[in-house]
Amino acid sequence: MADLQDELHSTSGLDGVPDPFEDASRTSAREPDTAELERARAVLTAHPVADGYSGLPWALRRLPWYDLELGESSVDTDLPRLRQGHVGALFWSLHLPEGIAGDAAVGSTLEQLDLVNTVVRTHPEGLRLVCTAGQATDARLCGRVAVLLGPAGAAALGDSLGILRALHGLGLRVLTLSGVSWAGERGLTRFGEEVVREMNRLGVLADLSGASADTVRRVLRVSRAPVLFTRSAALALRPHPSNLPDDLLAGLGAAGGLCMVPLTPEQTGPSVRAVADHLDHVREVAGPECVGLSGSYDAGTAHPQDLGEPSRYPHLIAELLHRGWSEADIALLTWGNVQRVLRSADFTARAAQQRREPSTARIADLDG
Repeated sequence: MADLQDELHSTSGLDGVPDPFEDASRTSAREPDTAELERARAVLTAHPVADGYSGLPWALRRLPWYDLELGESSVDTDLPRLRQGHVGALFWSLHLPEGIAGDAAVGSTLEQLDLVNTVVRTHPEGLRLVCTAGQATDARLCGRVAVLLGPAGAAALGDSLGILRALHGLGLRVLTLSGVSWAGERGLTRFGEEVVREMNRLGVLADLSGASADTVRRVLRVSRAPVLFTRSAALALRPHPSNLPDDLLAGLGAAGGLCMVPLTPEQTGPSVRAVADHLDHVREVAGPECVGLSGSYDAGTAHPQDLGEPSRYPHLIAELLHRGWSEADIALLTWGNVQRVLRSADFTARAAQQRREPSTARIADLDG
């Protein structure tokens, strides 16, 4: 959230280069022993990772050919590495590069949706497109990685609730509320509030990573469904405009939302231990039911030492087990909390559809 931190510190703690903002004791890697890794893999076999953010759709656009089943060195993510990392579900981001807006944003989002469908269709033994918690569990039990569509950027709506409904019909389940006139630095407008209500009616989750503080506070009051922060860590540990202060983490916990901690040095620090520090902090402040994981692979960002690809998730879980996390808390972190939020969104949508018809509101009528 841009107005919560005046200065964004750069991170240089990559490839062994010390990070000036990181305690030296937290940057050194503690290599887990064989027993710790085996225990971590056993826990992940029972409770696989539901990863909150993958930039794979945009990354694949630049490749003339790829095969995720055989392995693809041009991207961070492929099926062999997902299986090695025990990833059971993956939110595929439909975000766009900065500067794309209007009809171009709508069209580019639809092209990414089409690409995701093509990728899933051409990898039927490894991937399955899902929309609900139950479908994600079914995919996992069948040995497939569940693909959930979103987050997409709010610009993809073109300021139209009809387009929101069309995108939901195509499978969209998460929308980031930032970067548009109705959800910006000044918070939600009247039309923005109507967007949130329609998202609740449809079962589309609000992603507030990068949203302004005013937008966050208003969405928490308006939304009847839990909200997500798909790429946010603890501001108390790491200055970054998308990281959350403790008061907001506590409020998120009280509202039953979910903070998905990204594996990016600029937000969490350059090591497995630094990432684990953020997970510890979010769990302590927001509660064990409000913390999740966001690999942020193929999103154009670096990753901490020993977490350079999704196959390395067991190293992070081994660190948490070493710190005394129980299997129950890890089960919530990796799988259970995402399932809860998806189920809650579906329950809220079913209840709202009994009370509310599809909204016909237009931005010109409410914000004109």
